[in-house]
Amino acid sequence: MDSSRSGGRRLAPQECAAALAPVLGAVRLRCDEPLAPYTTFRIGGPADVMYDATTADELATAIRAARAADLPVFVLGLGANILVGDLGFRGLVIRNIARGVTDLGGGRFRAESGVVVGDLIRETVAAGWSGLEHYIGIPSTVGGAVWQNLHFLSPAPARERTMFIAETVEAVELLGAGDGVQTVSGDAMGFGYDISRLHGGTEIALAVTFGLAPGDPAVMHRVMQENLSWRGSRHPWLEHHPSAGSIFKKIEGVGAGRLIDQCGLKGFRIGGAQISHIHANILVNLGGATAADVRALISHAQRAVAERFDQYLEPEIGFIGEF
Repeated sequence: MDSSRSGGRRLAPQECAAALAPVLGAVRLRCDEPLAPYTTFRIGGPADVMYDATTADELATAIRAARAADLPVFVLGLGANILVGDLGFRGLVIRNIARGVTDLGGGRFRAESGVVVGDLIRETVAAGWSGLEHYIGIPSTVGGAVWQNLHFLSPAPARERTMFIAETVEAVELLGAGDGVQTVSGDAMGFGYDISRLHGGTEIALAVTFGLAPGDPAVMHRVMQENLSWRGSRHPWLEHHPSAGSIFKKIEGVGAGRLIDQCGLKGFRIGGAQISHIHANILVNLGGATAADVRALISHAQRAVAERFDQYLEPEIGFIGEF
């Protein structure tokens, strides 16, 4: 998830498209586009207007156009870690497929924010540069990775510490609220657990420069295989059971999933949404689940944990659009 804005004018889809067409081109605007196929949860109503940004410049132009037209705008990456409402999104959804990668030399790579992290891992590993291989198998774009400070428990076999994408970020090119572009250092991104300076603001990541270390491709491929195997044994497979990943934020000292499990809720379902049998902090779409089903299941888990353990489960996914 990259960014959303709930303010702005309320226009009919065709009126939204007409307001944006002079800048973005009418042929590239799709009205009433269903959002479910673009999310890992496979849930969500239509966007008033959708536009595919194929470069960082196009992404910046589209955001500026929406702002100039006073329209709500949401930047969509791979659609993980979000739940889109059954009524969809009023305004412009920009599908970020800006996937340019530049090898700057010396282990430095500039990746546009729509680059799929898995693709970037394969490219950097093949070139003999280490640092990103730990995040294999996590569905994310580069923009989403810096938005949430992508992390994974690695390396094997000990898995003693959480590794963060922030450790590899040298600089980020940001489109600000005033439509100007600035480049900030990784240290200025305000990275924390599941957080960065992009939360709650209007800045959008256009591109990221990573600084990697020399590595042995054979060792990196071993890490990738171990991480994929470890993750696959603990998370439902998206191909068969669509999900948004972990639903609730980490509770220090005890996992949210453990509390839900201790309430006996693994396998509990409402409509087409179910608490996973594999990982209690993941809700899956068994087929035909609605956003209303998911929200009801979230509320049920929160009530159960609050009543038994006096702990509040805070969602970590983004709720996008109208419910």
